[in-house]
Amino acid sequence: MSNISRRAAMAGTAAALAAPGALRAQVKPRLTAISQWSAGSDGAAITALGKKFEERGGVWQHSPVPGFTTDMMNKLRAQIMAGDPPSCSQLKGPEIAAWSKIAPTVNLDATVAAAGYEKVVAPDLAKLHKPGGKWAALPLQVYRTNTLFVSKRALDRAKADKLPTTWAEFNALAEKMKSAGMAYPVSNGGSRADDGQKFEACLAGISPTAYRAACMNLDEKALKGPEMKAAFTQLRKLADWMDPNTAAQSYAIHLPKFVAGEMGMMIQGGWAQGVLLNAGFKLDDFIIAPGPSDNAKPVFILNADAFIFWQRKEADLQAGQKLMAELVMDPAIQTMYSQITGSIPVRTDVDLSGAGWSDGQREAARTLKEAVAINQVVLSLAHNMAQENGMTAAMIDVITEYVKNRSITPDQAVARLSEAVEGAR
Repeated sequence: MSNISRRAAMAGTAAALAAPGALRAQVKPRLTAISQWSAGSDGAAITALGKKFEERGGVWQHSPVPGFTTDMMNKLRAQIMAGDPPSCSQLKGPEIAAWSKIAPTVNLDATVAAAGYEKVVAPDLAKLHKPGGKWAALPLQVYRTNTLFVSKRALDRAKADKLPTTWAEFNALAEKMKSAGMAYPVSNGGSRADDGQKFEACLAGISPTAYRAACMNLDEKALKGPEMKAAFTQLRKLADWMDPNTAAQSYAIHLPKFVAGEMGMMIQGGWAQGVLLNAGFKLDDFIIAPGPSDNAKPVFILNADAFIFWQRKEADLQAGQKLMAELVMDPAIQTMYSQITGSIPVRTDVDLSGAGWSDGQREAARTLKEAVAINQVVLSLAHNMAQENGMTAAMIDVITEYVKNRSITPDQAVARLSEAVEGAR
């Protein structure tokens, strides 16, 4: 699999992390990294991180792989098989544990402990980054995928002044917007992830307990339960309010119509804030709120980006990994990164009261803490947090077909989803 001796690599990395500061100071830190991030707010954020790395005396070598997650993973696999893994790469969710079995990773425990990082990370999130009980990856930013964006001009056009908090209120407002002349009250994209996150918002908003059982634990009874049918029924309503001609395009194609009030509401992750601002729109153009929830308590569907660190023998790469780990955990860096992308910091101790943060980000950060306390944080299925890639793909296939094909009934969708899970186990 690799020309690098596992024992030698492990010994080399351990030595580098334990080396005295004076010795490490003689080595110019260098980092080879791969991610999907190349354009827009994501590209701007990773570029800013690279500049901070260089300001600390490092050599930054980032190779973006635009496109789907699978494109980036294919490049990662090729480099690992060639015995030349990057120093670190973008990876998240259960894929961290799966990929850590493919090639040796760096044990970051000492660096994480020195930073006191684990104390300020949501427990479920920390577990994902500790395959085998050892820190091998570091979460960089958090998004809530069930965030509701509402166009202020659309609200005015519909003569509405109240944001929806339940699905019934959401549906009523969508109908009001439709009556006000909006052909498509729900602004949408046509990607698989877009369809998937609308489904997960429906199910978690109906019952986060059912969501955890069905989408995270793959419980057979939950997969066939009444909450699943209710979620598909709600998803059909969303699909009927969406533009069916968006094909595989990004949700961003409709942002000008959304801001203009031609489309009313959008269910997205916080990254939509970064994309909207990067496109020149203003915070005054839209309102950010929690997605609809029928149980009157905060529900947070969590998506987090992270870097996994791969073992290398070279002293400069090992020094670069340590510097990168320190930067990723730094409150100032997480502040900088989230203020560019629209995410919220992984660290729950970062102060969001100052300038540079939106009210939507402050609310999301507050909701995350509240949802953690009542066990209503669940992991995103659409964004590969709840399941590994193969299972996710099988489930999203069913959801996307349902969104695109209005002849499929909710009962049929429930049966097909359960069958897809069984087939992918």
